[in-house]
Amino acid sequence: MLENLKKYDLYLYMLFAYLFSIACRYIWVYQFSGYDSFYWNDQLMINTNDGYFFATAVKDLLSGSNPDNQLLSVALDTYPGTIYSIYYAAKILPFSLDTIILYAPSVVSSLIVIPIILIGRAYKLTFVGFLAALLASITWSFYNRTMVGYFDTDMYALVFPVFILYFLMKFLIDGSLKDTLIASLVTTLYVVFYPQGYAAITALFVMFTLYGLVFIKEKRNFYFSIALMSIALIKIALLVKVAIIVALFFVTKQELLHKDKNPLYFALFFVLLFILMGDGYELILSKISWYTRTGVEGKTLKFYDVAQTIREAGKIPFETFANRISGSIFTFIIGVIGYILLVIRKKEFLLFLPLIAIGFFAYIGGLRFTVYAIPALAFGTIYFIYFLATQFLKETRLQYLAMVVGAVLFIYPNIQHIISYKVPTVLNKQEVKDLTKLKKIASAKDYTLGWWDYGYPIWYYSNTNTLIDGGKHHHDNFIISKILLSDSQKQTATLARVAVEKYVAKKLAYSPVANYIFQKDGKLLNPKHVLRDMKRDNYPIPKKTRDIYLYLPYRMINIFPTIALFSNINLETGKPIRNIMFYPASLVGEQNGQVVMNNGIVFDTIKGLVKIGSKTAKVKNFDIVVIDKNATPHVQSQLAHLDGQVSVVYLKNYGKIVVMDTKTYNSTFVQMFMLGKYDKNLFELVVSSPYTKIFRLKI
Repeated sequence: MLENLKKYDLYLYMLFAYLFSIACRYIWVYQFSGYDSFYWNDQLMINTNDGYFFATAVKDLLSGSNPDNQLLSVALDTYPGTIYSIYYAAKILPFSLDTIILYAPSVVSSLIVIPIILIGRAYKLTFVGFLAALLASITWSFYNRTMVGYFDTDMYALVFPVFILYFLMKFLIDGSLKDTLIASLVTTLYVVFYPQGYAAITALFVMFTLYGLVFIKEKRNFYFSIALMSIALIKIALLVKVAIIVALFFVTKQELLHKDKNPLYFALFFVLLFILMGDGYELILSKISWYTRTGVEGKTLKFYDVAQTIREAGKIPFETFANRISGSIFTFIIGVIGYILLVIRKKEFLLFLPLIAIGFFAYIGGLRFTVYAIPALAFGTIYFIYFLATQFLKETRLQYLAMVVGAVLFIYPNIQHIISYKVPTVLNKQEVKDLTKLKKIASAKDYTLGWWDYGYPIWYYSNTNTLIDGGKHHHDNFIISKILLSDSQKQTATLARVAVEKYVAKKLAYSPVANYIFQKDGKLLNPKHVLRDMKRDNYPIPKKTRDIYLYLPYRMINIFPTIALFSNINLETGKPIRNIMFYPASLVGEQNGQVVMNNGIVFDTIKGLVKIGSKTAKVKNFDIVVIDKNATPHVQSQLAHLDGQVSVVYLKNYGKIVVMDTKTYNSTFVQMFMLGKYDKNLFELVVSSPYTKIFRLKI
C-alpha cells in the first residue's frame, strides 16, 4: 500500500478524527439533555467528584470564593497548568466556568488523535495512524476518563506522552535534534499539567536511553538528546528549565562543543543531575506500593487504609482489563499481535513499551492504569489489519476497504460502550440547591463535615471547608466515620469541634489531625479512653472560632458499610471492634407478613424476625418513616423484641428498607438523617430536603 497523500489530506485526517472523538463524547450530552435534575444554572453538571477540586481553585482565582481553604494553595502549586489554563479560558471565552469545565475534557483529550496520526505519517502509514487514532480516542478506559463532564487532569494524562513519543521516534528516524528539543519542552509542560505523569515520562526516558545505547550509540546527537531530556525531568523552576533546554540546544547547534570530545560524558553529567534532582524512580516505586498494599496503616496507631476501598485500586478481571484497553478480548489479542509485528518491522515502536507496561500493571494494580496501553494496542490492532490486507489483497482499493471494514468492526464495541455508559452527574439539582442554601448561611471560614466523596462538591457549591476530601482521606477518615457511626451525639459534637479547631490552629493542610487528638504533650493517649471521655459533659472543648456543619446526604446510605470500616477498628491493634450490620435494600414483594428484599433478606413482620442467609435474628426496633412535603420525617415505631439483635428502618418515600444491628441503629447518621432525632442542645437543623440534612453544631 503506497502513500499517496495530497497536500491537505493529513490535516483532513486530523480534523475528521478530532471531530469524531468529540462527537462520540457528545452522546452523553444528548442522553442527559432532557434530565432537569442533572442541570444547574442552565448547564449540565460534571460527573466526577475530583473535578470540583480544580474547579474550586479556578473559582477562587476568579472571585476569591474560598479564601480560608488550606488546600487550594497546594492545588495551585501542584497543578498550575490545569488550573491557570482553565482560569484564562474562563476570563477570555464567552462561556461560564460551569460550561468550560463540562466540555474541556473532550476538547483537550481528543487532541490525542494528532500525535497518533503523525506517528503513522512518520512511517508512511498515515491511514493506519488515522484509523488507530479513531480507535484509541474512544476506547473504554480513555473515554471513561475523558468524557464530557469528566473534568480532571486525566484529560492531559495520555495526550502529552504520545506527543513526546512522536518527537522521540521522529528523532530516531531523522536524527534531528529539533525533535528532541520539542520532546523536552513538551515533557516540561506535561509535569506542569499532570504531575502524576512524571513516573511515566521517567520510564519513557529510560526506554529511549536504552534503545539509543543498543541501536544508535554511534550518533553524537543521541547523547545530546539524553542531556536535553534529562534537564526536562529535573525538578527546577519551569522558566529556568526551559531556558537551560533552549540554551543547550543552541550550544549544540553552533557546535560549541568540541567534536573531538566524547559526548557520552556530556550526557552522563546531565543524567547524573537528573538522578540527583529528580524523583521519578521513587515515584514509580511509591505508586506501585500504594496500589498493591492492603490492611491497616500507621506507625503507632493503626488506622484503616483507604487504598483497598477505592475501586480503581483493586485487581480487575482479565475481561475487564482487555475491554478497557481495546474494547474486547479479541481486539486486545489482535492488538498485542499487531504490536509485536510493528516492533519487528519498525523497532522504534519499542519506545511504547513503558506505557504498555504501565497499562498491563492495571491487571493487578487497578483499572485506572489501563489507559496507558491504549495507543500502542490501537496501533497494533490496525496494523494487524494492514498486514493482512497487504499480504492477501493485490488491489490498493481493496486493501483500503478491508482496513476500513476491519477498523469499523473493532471500533463498534467501543461505541456500544459509550452508548451504555450513562454516568450520572456527581450531585443532582436538589442536592446542589441544598449546598447553595448552606452557602448563604455559612461563611468561607466555616467547616462542613461529610464523607470524603462529597468534599470537593461541598467546596464548590457551599464555599465552606472540609476535613477530608478526594485528596485528603487518610487518618482523618477515622474522625468522620466515628462522627457518623457514634451512638452518642455528645461524642459526635465534641469530636467535630476538637478536630476542626485543632486542624485550623495547627494549619495542617494535607496532614491529618487525627494523630493530634490522641496525643498530649507529645505522648500517645489511649484512643479508647479519649473517645469515651468525649461522651461526658465535662470534656474540655476548644474555643469556638468558626461554625461547623454536619452534612448528611441520602446517597450516603449505599456506601455506609464502607464508611463504617474506618471507625470500626481498634486503633491500638488494628483489628475490627465488632461485626457491623447495615444492609440497605429495595422491596421485592410482601405476602402474609413476609417482606422479601432484593438482597435476599426476608423480614417476618408478624414474628419480628429477620432471615439473613441461613441465620435468623430477632428484630428490636421496626420503624416506618414517612417524609412530608416539608421534608420532615414522621416515624411510626414498633418494639418487636426487647432482646432483639437487629433493627429495621423502612424509608417509605424512597422505597428503601435497611436492616442493621442495634448499635448502628443508634448512630448519628441513622438517628439524625433517617429518623430526624437529634439533640437540640447540640445541633440545629439548617437545611432539610429529602436528599440532604445539614446540621449546625451549637457547641
